Amino acid sequence: MILGVVSDTHLPRFGRALPSALVRGLTKAGVEAIVHCGDLVEQLAIDLLEEIAPVFAVAGNNDGKALHQLLGERGIIETCGRRIGVVHGHAGHGRTTADRAFNTFAGDRVDLILFGHSHIPYRERREGIVLFNPGSPTDKRFNPLYSYGIVRIAEGGIRVSHRFYLNRKL
Repeated sequence: MILGVVSDTHLPRFGRALPSALVRGLTKAGVEAIVHCGDLVEQLAIDLLEEIAPVFAVAGNNDGKALHQLLGERGIIETCGRRIGVVHGHAGHGRTTADRAFNTFAGDRVDLILFGHSHIPYRERREGIVLFNPGSPTDKRFNPLYSYGIVRIAEGGIRVSHRFYLNRKL
C-alpha cells in the first residue's frame, strides 16, 4: 500500500488548486490513498486530492465546525495488517506537537502516527511507533522547502519519506 500524506494545506488561502509539484509527486508515486492530517480549512482540499486518490482526513484547529463534525479530530486506519493513527496535533497533552500526537494514541495499538500542525517535516521512532509529520505543501513557514510524505506499507514493515519542492506554483 502506498499512501500520500499531506497536512496544513490551508486552502483556499494559498489558492484554489494544489501545487503542481504535489500533484505530480503523488501521481508518480502511485499513491493508492491520501491522508490529510488537518487544517484543510475548506472541503476544497479534499475535493482536489480525491481527483488523485481516495482521501482520509481529520480536522485541525483552523477547520470549522462543519469539517470537525464531518471528519472528527482523530482516526485510525487499518491496512495491510497495520494500524495508523491520524491526528492534527494541536490539542491534547504534551509540550510539543509530536508529544501531543503520540499521547493521543496512548491507549491504542498503532504502528504509525501521522500528524501535522507545526508545518515542520518530522520523522521519529518512539517506543516502536513511527511518528511522521509531512510538513506543508502550501505553507512552508520558516522551512526552506514545501513538503509532503509518502508511506509504503508492505510485509517487511513501514517506510516513510518526505518529498520536498521549492515552488508551490510550478
